[in-house]
Amino acid sequence: KQWYQRRVRGNRQDIASKLRKDKRNEQMQKKRQIVEEEENEFSSEANLQIQIDPVQIKSVIDNSTDFNTILQAVQNCRKVLSKEQSPPIDEVINSGLLPKLVEYLLYDENPALQFEACWALTNIASGTNKHTKAVVECGAVPHFIKLLSSSHLNVCEQAVWALGNVAGDGATYRDFVINCGIIKPLIQLFNPEVSMGFLRNISWTMSNLCRNKDPPPTMDTIESLLPTIHRLLTLGDKHVLSDACWALSYITDGSDDRIQRVISAGIVSKLVEQLGSPEVVVVTPALRAVGNIVTGNDQQTQTVIQHGALSYFDKLLWHKKNNIQKEAAWTISNITAGTKTQIQSVIDAQLLPYIIDVLARGDFKTQKEAVWAVTNMTSGGTPEQIMQLVELKALPPLSTMLGVQDTKTVTVALDGIHNILTASAKISEDVCSRVSLLLDECGGLDLVEKLQHHENERIYARSAQIIDEFYKGDEDEGAEELQPIVSNGQYQFSAPSSTKISF
Repeated sequence: KQWYQRRVRGNRQDIASKLRKDKRNEQMQKKRQIVEEEENEFSSEANLQIQIDPVQIKSVIDNSTDFNTILQAVQNCRKVLSKEQSPPIDEVINSGLLPKLVEYLLYDENPALQFEACWALTNIASGTNKHTKAVVECGAVPHFIKLLSSSHLNVCEQAVWALGNVAGDGATYRDFVINCGIIKPLIQLFNPEVSMGFLRNISWTMSNLCRNKDPPPTMDTIESLLPTIHRLLTLGDKHVLSDACWALSYITDGSDDRIQRVISAGIVSKLVEQLGSPEVVVVTPALRAVGNIVTGNDQQTQTVIQHGALSYFDKLLWHKKNNIQKEAAWTISNITAGTKTQIQSVIDAQLLPYIIDVLARGDFKTQKEAVWAVTNMTSGGTPEQIMQLVELKALPPLSTMLGVQDTKTVTVALDGIHNILTASAKISEDVCSRVSLLLDECGGLDLVEKLQHHENERIYARSAQIIDEFYKGDEDEGAEELQPIVSNGQYQFSAPSSTKISF
């Protein structure tokens, strides 16, 4: 592959990671606290006197043999932990309540007590790593998994939520939950009797089982989850779809082997459909997953193209959310890093005007990705394909990027300009002269000349190379007859003779 193609597919992990860091605030939460909203089937607490001191709650539990009193005390504990702002998790842990709460998970004959204890533990596990560790070390996880088979759906759903919080803490506890046997009973919960609210918790917990890269979940885990994730994509709920797409984005954020698992599972078609969703919470992870797939090999990229993904990118590149524009441009940059046929697919989808537009008018993060998209095309495209960029007036915005402070972006833009000039020279000397003149007229040549004094060795070497190869001994003589014709807002080139050159 050409240099820029290898760069995108091999060494752009730092750029991909930056995109992911930028998206962190928009991602689904890895842990979720349950805030008190409404009564549940086990609650009858309208007249309860709530003791907010965990030590008092512990004392009531220790000194009572009456299950109604104990249930009320555990309910109080749960309600204290359901405060939206600053729940007293440390105070509950320090009071010594955790072993008792875990013990009550075993009380199959008292599902109301199981439910309240599970809810309280869920909110403790929604805290910091230290809080999750306390829940795990008290032995709660095997009991949560057993409760996945409870005949009481409220208890079962609460256990799903608790396990999602534990798995969301990081790779260590994710793998611990998996090794304790969560996958089979969790998958079995996907059935017509389950409410949409329950399915949302299932899909979110599954996404957390796919989350984290150091290390990533095993291939066996991925293989086990993919069929259910595929089924989740057939549902119409935006929250379920969002979590399913996030799960796929985590799975595809890795080696080509992991990407291939998703493709082989037949999921790409349903995933690509989500790019057309009107919901940002669905489009964001769907685009991330599709973008990850096209960082794979050429055949994996082709699979995305064959499923019609490019038809969505005109709207994505002009999306109202800057982050979606940015990731759309990033995705296109990985496609233009592919084969000439894949570059032609981008052209045929009429996406070049959109790429050039965001290069000219997008926010800076999006512009940087658009620079990569253009330069990758100039690296791997045919001269005729590359000249379409010139006809669509890509040179002025590409030249503007030579004046930014970001060294990497300047380097990429310079290489793109050099590639465009080189491609024009392969067509004819006349076309090269016209493209050189266009670069001069849009101010690009002045910027290239200034960059000959840049402190970065690669930048000044490349800019000097451009001057040496295409402008050394340049004269204005004959410049007027080399002017391109402007038609319908595009440049059209013709030789001084009557012979037309078409691209």
